[in-house]
Amino acid sequence: MKTLSGIKALDLTTLLPGPLATLILAEAGADVLKIEPPSGDDMRRFPPLVNGVSALFAQLNRGKRSLALDLKSEAGRDSFKALVGAADVLVEQFRPGVLDRLGFGLSVLSDLNPRLITCSISGYGQSGPKRDVAGHDLNYQAETGLLAVSPGSSSHPTVPPALIADIAGGSYPAVINILLALRHRDQTGQGTHIDIAMADGLFTLAFFGLAELEATGRPPRPGGELLSGGSPRYRLYAAEDGALVAVGAIEEKFWQHFCALIGLPDALRDDSDDPAATIDAVAAIIARQPSAHWAGVFAGEDCCANVVRDLGQAVTDPHFRDRGLFARKVEGAQGEMTALPVPVIDALRGEDAELPAPADLTLIEEPLTGWPDSDGGG
Repeated sequence: MKTLSGIKALDLTTLLPGPLATLILAEAGADVLKIEPPSGDDMRRFPPLVNGVSALFAQLNRGKRSLALDLKSEAGRDSFKALVGAADVLVEQFRPGVLDRLGFGLSVLSDLNPRLITCSISGYGQSGPKRDVAGHDLNYQAETGLLAVSPGSSSHPTVPPALIADIAGGSYPAVINILLALRHRDQTGQGTHIDIAMADGLFTLAFFGLAELEATGRPPRPGGELLSGGSPRYRLYAAEDGALVAVGAIEEKFWQHFCALIGLPDALRDDSDDPAATIDAVAAIIARQPSAHWAGVFAGEDCCANVVRDLGQAVTDPHFRDRGLFARKVEGAQGEMTALPVPVIDALRGEDAELPAPADLTLIEEPLTGWPDSDGGG
């Protein structure tokens, strides 16, 4: 028995934040019904393709079922009303106000199903001066001060390596609050509306910078503070071959061991007096040898230092393989691909997790009268 068995979730989302949130629900056993427009979710056509199937769509929609509804038609609206009446959770990612214009605002949804938990994911939330402002992950990071801590140089600005706002500011808070709302419904019998603003969620990630701002009145500066590159103990250093060495030796015991391993002169190991001089000295030492040399030096040592690896190297690491991160597959008529790892432990996931992404799109033209029977997949 999966943890969320019996929970019915309507997924009206596309792109990343909502689909990842409902993927996590599906992995824990919820029956997720993805509602697509008659032409299908645009993500079905997004590259890269694996055996003619969008890898992005397959990764994010594994274990869900799919129906196509035209919410602007009478039959489509009637079907949607029937689905809402039977659902436990509805996740939507429209711009604020779109559901109202479709005739399914919060009051309507609550009248149809007072126990329904509705989760709205948007960039800046359902209220406030920025609620209608368009944006993507990079814009939200730029707006909340997070990007300013590590922007790269003006001549070589750096794009963040992950969609932090979408996932950490959108998907994860959505799942957390949906689970809390289900618990709240157990206690009260009432549904809840959850307003998830991806930009809001980024301030939690800025906890170190917020503490700096509170204490000094100054926001964190690129290369200025402990975690933004101002300390020799927490930096990236280039090896002779151009590969990078990541040093996170913040604690004194790790720092002293790291210094001993690379042969840093004793006079520079106390980095409190002139951290810039220590940074320059460490950088010069690391630059004398290729990354393979440093990988050997740090192997098995308690010093919080390692060589930066690319994703291809990381996914073949015996450690991650041993933990089973990439063991599951997305099965389908076009073959299989590795499933996206999600943070649901096996004990809560259940054994029946090898479900495909919905391959075929079923267009509903006659009104539904309730929740469709599950056939275990697409």
